[in-house]
Amino acid sequence: MNTEIHTLEPKEVWSNFAALNAVPRASKKEEKVIAFILDFGKELGLETYKDKTGNVIIRKPATPGMESRKTVVLQSHLDMVHQKNTDTDFDFDTQGIQMYLDADWVKARGTTLGADNGLGVAAIMGLLQSTGIPHPALEALFTVDEETGMTGAQGLEGGILQGEILLNLDTEEDTEIGIGCAGGIDVTAHRAYKEKDVPEGVEAYRIVVKGLQGGHSGMDIHKGLANANKIMNRLLFDGFESYGLRIASLSGGGLRNAIPRESVALVVVDKTHKDAFIYEFGEMGRDIKKEFQTMEPSMEIVAEPAEMPQRVMELGVQEGILRSVYAAHNGVYRMSAEMKGLTQTSNNIARVEIGEGQIKVSCLTRSSVESSKMDLAHALRAAFELSGCEVEFSGSYPGWRPYLDSPVLKILREKYEALFGEKPEVAACHAGLECGILGQHYPKMDMISFGPTIRGAHSPDERASVTSVKKFWKFLRAILEDIPEKQ
Repeated sequence: MNTEIHTLEPKEVWSNFAALNAVPRASKKEEKVIAFILDFGKELGLETYKDKTGNVIIRKPATPGMESRKTVVLQSHLDMVHQKNTDTDFDFDTQGIQMYLDADWVKARGTTLGADNGLGVAAIMGLLQSTGIPHPALEALFTVDEETGMTGAQGLEGGILQGEILLNLDTEEDTEIGIGCAGGIDVTAHRAYKEKDVPEGVEAYRIVVKGLQGGHSGMDIHKGLANANKIMNRLLFDGFESYGLRIASLSGGGLRNAIPRESVALVVVDKTHKDAFIYEFGEMGRDIKKEFQTMEPSMEIVAEPAEMPQRVMELGVQEGILRSVYAAHNGVYRMSAEMKGLTQTSNNIARVEIGEGQIKVSCLTRSSVESSKMDLAHALRAAFELSGCEVEFSGSYPGWRPYLDSPVLKILREKYEALFGEKPEVAACHAGLECGILGQHYPKMDMISFGPTIRGAHSPDERASVTSVKKFWKFLRAILEDIPEKQ
């Protein structure tokens, strides 16, 4: 199925991407891809090793005539976000990604593509394999677990890398040169509750919110996309307030760094309110779809008869958690005053789980300003503590502060203009890049980020532009030819 991908140009990138995508590589389950990259480096006869965290470092000497140039670290992460459509039969633990070509886009069948950050990994692999591309000494740094905590970057020890310049290949717009990013923190609310017998004289319904676009909870958070957890909470809150709806179970969203696309709840409603409930539910569903009709044309909101559950939530806890989720901020919290158009602080209510006596709500709060990040985190904590939840902060990582006087930025700007006849957009992003963490370990390293155009990252709509990958590969090679001399 992936045969046509191997034939795309540049073959150095696409063939390696296809090989990489044949290897399961979920965050925190990177054993197979780590082994794959270790074997890759060793088969090339290059210095290759794995650090104690699982990161893989491969060193390649400079090509003849480039020995006096500064050593460059090429960095990308091995893991990918695993998301699939509910009607897609796919096992991420055992199957390779099934890719296909659609005009200028490479896509996956019903799953995430893994272009984030697999295309960066593949480009580095192409450079390590190359025999005719001029370059200085290279250190390839393949980090693990970027998508769910950046523990690979956090665990990298100072002193391991020798390079003076780091090129992070994890930006998703080929017109952009990244010089900064947001930091983040996981905010998790949880509590236990008592389950009660299902009241007599009720009807059971399965409520489904689906068909949303989803997307990257950093890069796409400003677009006004619908959050399935917030939509579901509106429906449940109205059903409870108007008709005494009781919740048996709820499962919405998935990974913290993906805007939730789907949510499913099992509920019961008194039979005497059946007709009124269905009518009002339909009216509210139509109103919500109208609200989001521009951004979410495929949204579906349905309530269908279901098998009767055995237990439901205790009433007081149900009311409390519905109010907390309603109160909890989702989306953009503040825009940057320093960089026009940049989201400064945001939150993604990524996952809501209710069932078997347990509630868990998982959020990812991002900001390029540490104090603003913690301000929003505490606001979320307050909203959930008001309903009796315990709230945990974890996985905090710093942002990457922009450095406009970066020498390598000057090189990239000039090279981009010379190659493509236009100025690049120099920007910070609201995604979490590993540069902020790596900069703590290597404070004197000059860092920059760029990459090919990718759309819909962290969702089954993820796709990568073939034309853009050609541009990215040309840009990357040209940069390496122009790395300055060691001082």
